[in-house]
Amino acid sequence: MQKFKISTEVCFGKDSLSALETIKAENAVIFTDAFLEKSGTAHKIAGYMKNCTHISIYSDIKPDPPVELIANALDFLLKANADVVVALGGGSSIDAAKSTVLIARKQTGKELPLIAVPTTSGTGSEVTSFAVITNKENNIKYPLADYELTPDVAIIDSQFVRSLPREVIADTGLDVLTHGIEAYVSVMATDYTDALALKAIQMVFEYLPKSYKNDDSPECMEAREKMHNASCMAGMAFANAFLGINHSLAHKLGSHFNIPHGRANAILLPHVIEYNSQIPTKITAFSKYKNFVADKKYSQISKVLGLKSNNVEEGVKSLISAIENLMKELNEPTSIAKCGIDKEKYFDLLEQLSLEAFDDQCTSTNPRQPMISEIKAIYEKIY
Repeated sequence: MQKFKISTEVCFGKDSLSALETIKAENAVIFTDAFLEKSGTAHKIAGYMKNCTHISIYSDIKPDPPVELIANALDFLLKANADVVVALGGGSSIDAAKSTVLIARKQTGKELPLIAVPTTSGTGSEVTSFAVITNKENNIKYPLADYELTPDVAIIDSQFVRSLPREVIADTGLDVLTHGIEAYVSVMATDYTDALALKAIQMVFEYLPKSYKNDDSPECMEAREKMHNASCMAGMAFANAFLGINHSLAHKLGSHFNIPHGRANAILLPHVIEYNSQIPTKITAFSKYKNFVADKKYSQISKVLGLKSNNVEEGVKSLISAIENLMKELNEPTSIAKCGIDKEKYFDLLEQLSLEAFDDQCTSTNPRQPMISEIKAIYEKIY
């Protein structure tokens, strides 16, 4: 038996922030970063929370939230005696809030509702039961998985992504694409997750280049809204189908070299598709498929996108080419070297990176069960 679970209420479209007006609490806490507080965005959010008596803002969230930050945030939350938490920001703010709220619930026994308001279109964290925290001292990212991490409400309001820098638009948009593709070929994929993943993939190819133009045209603003929705939809897909080695390898590139997560995913994606499309000697242990289907599913994506796919092999190659062309259009680096990473330092860490990626939580649902040497080979190719 498999399950498809979406426990988050999703509010989207015009006036979606008005959902905050329904919150009734004595003590509310907004989790965000320093920029969103200083820019007034956090205070704008607080303005909607008219039925909350006291509102505190915790704005110390940093990218790739470290374990020490979670401890500090928990202390803040407990001292505020919070009844509800609003997570405002990108994946780091939402992941930090999710992790902190989970611990607070267990310590206090309070329900402590969590409302997520994403300000980037990439992680899908607002609808998933996953979070990533970092051990900065050892350069290790810990993917957490627990249904209690899932936010109770997600507010998908595109006004927050109308003025994002082009670099952020590209990185986060390619993260959405990776979520969709990995969920689609995961060994845990179902008809339900396929529908969401495939639609999100289509939307990325159609709207990400338009969103990247970064102008005030109606076409660009519509594209920003569509990408915000696509991010959430891809999140719903991988929340149930899970991911694969693309994310396993990207997590380690981020923790050791500070490469933005979406950028690391994009650099890996053509190479991982090439690897996953080759028929393995054995099916992944947790696979529900009797026969290998990843290559056929990659080809199906090409058909849906209108790419050449007269046979499976052509479909796979067309998808890889389309991704590479999209990256060029977005001025994204296509190798680790182009990210400015020192070659000697990179290759000295390959053994460690490969071992850590093999042990990553995402590896088990990849359509091929990789050997450590195969993971290392992918790392070598992307330099």
